[in-house]
Amino acid sequence: MSERTDSTRSGTENDAGAHSPSARLQSLFEGHRLTPTQRRIAHCMVRRAAEVPFLSSVELAELAGVSQPSVTRFAVALGFDGYPALRKHLRETAPSEPATGALANEYQQAVEAEIANLRHLAELLADPEPVERAGRLLAASPTLLVLGLRAAASQAFGFAYFAAKVHPDVRLLDEGGTMLADRIDAAVRAGATTLLCFALPRHPREVVDALAYAKEAGLTVVTVADSAFAPVARHSDLLLPAAVGTGLAFDTACSPMLLGRVLLEAMCDGLPQAQARLEEFDVRAAERGLFVE
Repeated sequence: MSERTDSTRSGTENDAGAHSPSARLQSLFEGHRLTPTQRRIAHCMVRRAAEVPFLSSVELAELAGVSQPSVTRFAVALGFDGYPALRKHLRETAPSEPATGALANEYQQAVEAEIANLRHLAELLADPEPVERAGRLLAASPTLLVLGLRAAASQAFGFAYFAAKVHPDVRLLDEGGTMLADRIDAAVRAGATTLLCFALPRHPREVVDALAYAKEAGLTVVTVADSAFAPVARHSDLLLPAAVGTGLAFDTACSPMLLGRVLLEAMCDGLPQAQARLEEFDVRAAERGLFVE
């Protein structure tokens, strides 16, 4: 299977995923050059995939935080005569009404939304090639940079913590500032060829700038983001989408976390010494009495 380089297509093309509303929307947007405002509308539609066929252009504009004419221009950019034609197409491809059986409270709804995000991730992983390609890139980098700022810092830390058990040189970038570029330069001098980025909303400008700098430095950028239309997409060689939950005051990120663990597995497959290093760690941990179990 040939490798994909279009960051808006990677990880979205598979037969199973084509059956979910969000995956159908992703495929509808593929191949179109969208403006930042149009990407915002697309991102909103993916997150509200079950509702979109029943929303007016005014309602969609309010949800996306854009103007109603922007929604009309977005529909035309996709090849439709206007928003009514786009909505008609969406209703024909997903004719069922949105579910009306509301759960008891917002906490249950947030859990159900995360379950839906995980199901969508499972559908995307029906085609393992993008993740396997990412794993090869991570494993082949003598020094591996892992970037995640603000909301994504915990995802980056978790990946780097486990990756360091099998990869010889993992360098975590979880704090911004003027030294970020210096640390990228130092990693490149040490032989780094790949940077893994976790990018979650709200997207810090520093992350976008850091990825642009990493690309200029010659690094291949693999990104886990909440959407294929995230601001980091244009600086990513391979983007793997994993939606976040938005039902609570602060976003939930079960899918990005799980995708990070999947990437760890794929990376281990490309590291011949991974199992030996894990076994060595277990022996030393027992000798030092690190764990109580």
